[in-house]
Amino acid sequence: MRVAVITVSTSRAAGAASDEGGDRLEQFALGIGGEIAAREVVSDELELIEARLRHLSDVDHCALVLTTGGTGVAPRDVTPEATRAVIEREVPGIGEAMRDASRAHTRHWLLSRALAGIRGETLIINFPGSPRAIDQVGAAIADALPHALALIAGAPSEH
Repeated sequence: MRVAVITVSTSRAAGAASDEGGDRLEQFALGIGGEIAAREVVSDELELIEARLRHLSDVDHCALVLTTGGTGVAPRDVTPEATRAVIEREVPGIGEAMRDASRAHTRHWLLSRALAGIRGETLIINFPGSPRAIDQVGAAIADALPHALALIAGAPSEH
């Protein structure tokens, strides 16, 4: 399955810091059987994030687009808004499971606005920016992703 990883961070896009979150998210994607089709770092700009999500879904035909960063409550955290603007259907259980997984690790778990949804045959998931949090929430959703991706791609279902 083709997977794209997008790090949303103005400072990292400017080269001011290493992309540990993107590295961790790439490892997550490989661990669930993904093939990295694209790896990008973009600034916290709504239109730019939307454009990249559309391109990776519609042109590059990635089955899964994973973002890291921009899911909090700071004024520049606009990844969920960009995702909501491009998806056709939301998958709320993924965001709920991610927040639930964070609950045991941080008292700020409820500030996450992580979102997941479907655009065409692409599943888009917003991960937190923290590499440690990526591991924690990734473990909570990894088992469900192959089934979800198969259904999105039109595989027959037993139910």
